[in-house]
Amino acid sequence: MSLPPEFALIARHFRGLAGEGALDLSDDAALLAPPPGRELVLAADAMVEGVHYLPDDPPETIGRKLLRVNLSDLAAMGAEPLAYLMTTALPRGTTPGWLEGFAAGLAEDQRLFGLHVLGGDTVSTPGPACLSLTIIGTVPPGSALRRGGARPGDDLWVSGTIGDGALGLAVLQGRLPGDAGGHLARRYRLPEPRLALGTAVRGLARAAMDVSDGLAQDLGHLLRAGGLGAVLDLAALPLSPAAAAVVEAESAWLPRLATGGDDYELLFAADPADAPGILAAARATGTPATRIGHFTPGPPEARVLGTDGQAIDLPRGGWSHF
Repeated sequence: MSLPPEFALIARHFRGLAGEGALDLSDDAALLAPPPGRELVLAADAMVEGVHYLPDDPPETIGRKLLRVNLSDLAAMGAEPLAYLMTTALPRGTTPGWLEGFAAGLAEDQRLFGLHVLGGDTVSTPGPACLSLTIIGTVPPGSALRRGGARPGDDLWVSGTIGDGALGLAVLQGRLPGDAGGHLARRYRLPEPRLALGTAVRGLARAAMDVSDGLAQDLGHLLRAGGLGAVLDLAALPLSPAAAAVVEAESAWLPRLATGGDDYELLFAADPADAPGILAAARATGTPATRIGHFTPGPPEARVLGTDGQAIDLPRGGWSHF
């Protein structure tokens, strides 16, 4: 007897991604035994075609981005990846070639980040495609990084570089010329979850989250969680050479980079006395970390300083899901 179409699709494209506990993707649910002496960390993110990725993006990068944006949530908690569940709602007519590319991208990053699929669901939709992933990670008990916990006087740090994702989207949409070498487009399609740095700053960072909806907006989440304010210095924002070239050509881009989404960097608070430890963790993990401001007493609002040191208003607050 032949398999129903859904199960044939799963067997052909996704069964090879399964690992321990997945039961060969043939049961109603998976079985997961947490590693001894660890707490589970769970998060979920969805991506919608035309909203979180472009319809003509390569399917390999779509699969990898879906996994990476969820891994970024683990990084923000200082967690290490274990496994994931995935649901795909795909338009009828999605080609086998697209599915093969999508699964190949997932397989590549499973090997890179050391995790596997446990199961999920596959359904059809009139469109657009909607992809949802639930990530599972682990941390030592009581060590997970949280959004609350920053104190007045703490340094505000960010990993990597800011603005590449927003500029990459502008390049791919034809709103920004250039992008020699394709760095900006790659950063939009393939964010870098900062897992190694997240685990390295456990015990140093007092509060943390990942930057997905725009630096300024996500900083607001940290401020509300901690009940305090902050000063954000735009002149200190770490920029890649490609982003710096854009800002040099058109300075108006700089404040927009503080509100653009798709950075997937870590934003965190730490005692100034721990700055040497933060920088040592950054060197050890090969992930730059930059001090871009500090936390202050007061209402949960950020005072943003322009390159001349004067307070400015940002053009918009950041990405909204609604």
